[in-house]
Amino acid sequence: MSGHSHGGGHSHGGHAGAAHRWRLRTAFVLVAGFFGVELVTGLVSGSLALLSDAGHMAADVVALGAALTATRIAARPDTTGRRTFGSYRAEVFASGLAVLLMLGVSAFIAVEAVRRIGGTPDVASGPMLLVGALGLVVNLVCIVLLRGGADESLNVKGAYLEVLADTLGSIGVIVAGVMVARTGNAWWDTGIALAIAAFVAVRAILLGREVLVVLGQHAPAGMDPDRVAEALAAVPGVSGVHDLHVWTLTSGMNVATAHLVTADGVDAHDVLDRARQVMRTTFGVEHATLQVEPDSHTGCEEVTW
Repeated sequence: MSGHSHGGGHSHGGHAGAAHRWRLRTAFVLVAGFFGVELVTGLVSGSLALLSDAGHMAADVVALGAALTATRIAARPDTTGRRTFGSYRAEVFASGLAVLLMLGVSAFIAVEAVRRIGGTPDVASGPMLLVGALGLVVNLVCIVLLRGGADESLNVKGAYLEVLADTLGSIGVIVAGVMVARTGNAWWDTGIALAIAAFVAVRAILLGREVLVVLGQHAPAGMDPDRVAEALAAVPGVSGVHDLHVWTLTSGMNVATAHLVTADGVDAHDVLDRARQVMRTTFGVEHATLQVEPDSHTGCEEVTW
């Protein structure tokens, strides 16, 4: 006998994300609009700090767009019949694009900083201060918007953390503008730009590792497969567990499959219900496909992978 549990986690997360789409949409418009302003001002003023922060904002635009797309795609039925896992991984692919964008921006800033060595770059501090302050206001407004839904939706929470991190970039731009204005030394702009670029690169690498873990179908962070097997084996009536697989479909959506061996005469329905409960309450896995088979059954052999 085999079975699977749908649970309420998927639909709940989807409804929560949909309920806060207006927050994501508003933040997306604000950040995307300011990104254009910051990029143009950075090019005109010659400020590397502005350009590096604009690159980080571009990653925020991608992250917010991915969150918006994910909430829509997650609720859209598959009309082809071929996407048996749905389209949830659109969010993961978008995150991968954000990683490449962030690394590209960091590399550009580093190359531009090296190119400025030995020169005397002319940086306009006035536009830096004005745009940096405006960016800080935009980020603070987005933080207030997204914080209201961060506890209910994983998509909103991810976007909230992105904007929170970008606030540091805006503060860095303001500091660079103040120091350039006071000292007349444009190297403050270059140094803070490199600091922002390094911060973005580190964040990109960490995010990239998470993307690769999901695409590689590794066991979710904090979930030990051996512990899962032990918990399932402890279910009354279960004498063995094999073909156990646990992985992440997309952020906040873990799935699992396993074969549970039982003695002849054991109530398979009871075993299945108890095992589902273990997966749901102990490991937070709402979608677990479990196959219950008597130990006298010899047709099922554990595969090599």
